[in-house]
Amino acid sequence: MTEETNPLLRPWTAPYGLPPFDRVQPGHFEPAFEVAMRQHREEFDAIAANPEAPTFDNTIAAFDRSGRLFARIEALFDNLCASETSPALQEAQRRMAKPLAAHRSATYMHMGLFGRVQALHETRQRLGLAPEELRLLERVHLDFVRAGAMLSASAQERYAQVMQRLAEANTAFAQNVLHDETDWKLVLRNEAGLAGLPDFLRAAARSAAAERGVADGHVITLSRSLVVPFLTFSERRDLREQAWRAWTTRGEHEGAHDNRPLVAEILKLREEQARLHGYASFADYALVDRMAREPAAVYTLLDNVWERARHAVERERAMLQAAQRTDGVEGEIEAWDWRYWAEKVRQREYAVDDAEVKPYFALDAMVKAAFDCAHRLFGVRFTLRTDLPLYHPDVKLYEVHDAQGEPVGLFLHDNFARPSKRSGAWMNGFAWQARNGGVTRPVIINNCNFNKGEPALLGFDDVRTLFHEFGHGLHGLLSDVTYTKLSGTAVLSDFVELPSQLFEHWMSEPEVLRRHARHVETGQVIPDALIAKLKAARRFGQGYETVRYCASALVDMAAHSHPDPASVHDWSAFEAQVLRERGLPHGTGIMHRLVHFQHLFNHDGYAAGYYVYLWAEVLDADAFGAFKEAGDPFDAEVAARLKKCIYAAGNTVEPGKAYQAFRGRAASIEPLLEKRGLLVD
Repeated sequence: MTEETNPLLRPWTAPYGLPPFDRVQPGHFEPAFEVAMRQHREEFDAIAANPEAPTFDNTIAAFDRSGRLFARIEALFDNLCASETSPALQEAQRRMAKPLAAHRSATYMHMGLFGRVQALHETRQRLGLAPEELRLLERVHLDFVRAGAMLSASAQERYAQVMQRLAEANTAFAQNVLHDETDWKLVLRNEAGLAGLPDFLRAAARSAAAERGVADGHVITLSRSLVVPFLTFSERRDLREQAWRAWTTRGEHEGAHDNRPLVAEILKLREEQARLHGYASFADYALVDRMAREPAAVYTLLDNVWERARHAVERERAMLQAAQRTDGVEGEIEAWDWRYWAEKVRQREYAVDDAEVKPYFALDAMVKAAFDCAHRLFGVRFTLRTDLPLYHPDVKLYEVHDAQGEPVGLFLHDNFARPSKRSGAWMNGFAWQARNGGVTRPVIINNCNFNKGEPALLGFDDVRTLFHEFGHGLHGLLSDVTYTKLSGTAVLSDFVELPSQLFEHWMSEPEVLRRHARHVETGQVIPDALIAKLKAARRFGQGYETVRYCASALVDMAAHSHPDPASVHDWSAFEAQVLRERGLPHGTGIMHRLVHFQHLFNHDGYAAGYYVYLWAEVLDADAFGAFKEAGDPFDAEVAARLKKCIYAAGNTVEPGKAYQAFRGRAASIEPLLEKRGLLVD
């Protein structure tokens, strides 16, 4: 294969630089990476060898411009590995993990390059830089420091080895989880196995069976959009337990796909990474570059919410036990029972039944709702395009224009679960907005894992997920910065969830529901009475959800704060001990166990950082208050300020200052507690 025949190395001529999906094969990536990494090294070697004195433009802006070929190939590779993988692509991912990590280390440990960055950083206040330029200089310098540029030569060598092995271990961890999720299935052959399952879930299970070649049956997989409804509706307690145990033990099975040794190795390597930088633990190291700054601030937030949530769980448990007694059932509520009895309470106390609700939330209608909200808030329009090749038939492509009709970028929507796709929901990009060295418009993707149907119907939580990821998508699409390093979602991790969680608020606004939530069969607008029920029921179960989330965040912090990870011989036992000491209420379980906690071990972005969703929720609950105070969820002045200060600003402004610029003050925790119904003593 030559550079001329490899489509990854040829010009990408599709609009907005959309990748040539129809021409790319797994075998193209490794040779393309070799060329791209060589070219990137030549670029930063040239910056370092520049005989002129370092300036912002010939060093910092030039560094931001470098590696464009490498970046576009890596973005395509990462997205395909997550959204449409294959054995060949997984093999390439395993082989490339170490070389890619080595390339990143070589970049940020390049002493000639760092010498120029350091010289500029030391004199930064005298350079007369614009605010965005100063922010970029400071962020680039910090990246070099945190990647080991200031370590001794011997420490740098070991640091690079640690990062390469971490990359391999992270890749193996994610592939093991995907294996367990795609390998397991619960086949339901008769009505007894289907007892209690509503029509929408039966249809989704039939579709899953067809995809897996199971004739004359229904299949429940470990996709969240299948297993959670099954745990909610199935009358078969034995099957609920079977599904729950399979779901919660992903990554915890003896053999080639066991994540337990990987968890131990990753935590040990991260502790070594932190100590090479002079920190006592990985949590101390990671939090330096977050809004929280130190573990104590994280624990203050989690402790405040944890105790309130535990009390709320006990109030909810009493309601579940009353429902049990009404149905003549005795015994303790176990983790595989909780959702089932909670649904009984929801139906009886709030008259809300998912089977009644879902017909009002067809996927296509909810996508239109999200687009409509974005248009009313920010003036953007989404136009479906069917003329460009994509990587899977499920994916839809939209061209985005602003209020003046000017092009913004492309948006890809990949909404359905399939065996070749990892679980969960996420946003990513194939290209990020920038103006340094020419205009680059964003190409953004949202992934969800909804069940297929004719039509596909969403639960209320599914709609929230759709809006959440679309909030991230808007953060990427609306970016209006000069430098790629500061673009879109490249913000501190406890700020990145603000635009996504904030956008969730619009999905439950009555005005939005009345406009877009229509019954798929009758076309009837969702009744006001049902909207009222949904709002009343919204707080029910918040104790359960909050405890499960906080428990996972507390385990994350405990694991990454451990002073000697090598001394822990069983991280599953460690997890159980943390939960016992914290008083995890019986029967709730936790959101993610360490053995399948991809936020922590697929990469390090959320390591010692799962708390960020709660941190950002303090901000989003307070931020939406600005619209409430204006008396209009689409108030033009507030929306314009929101776009400018939050969605368009990227990382050009320190996040605390960005929030204050929008809100006029720092955030208060009370709106969060009120939103979750945790203000009751």
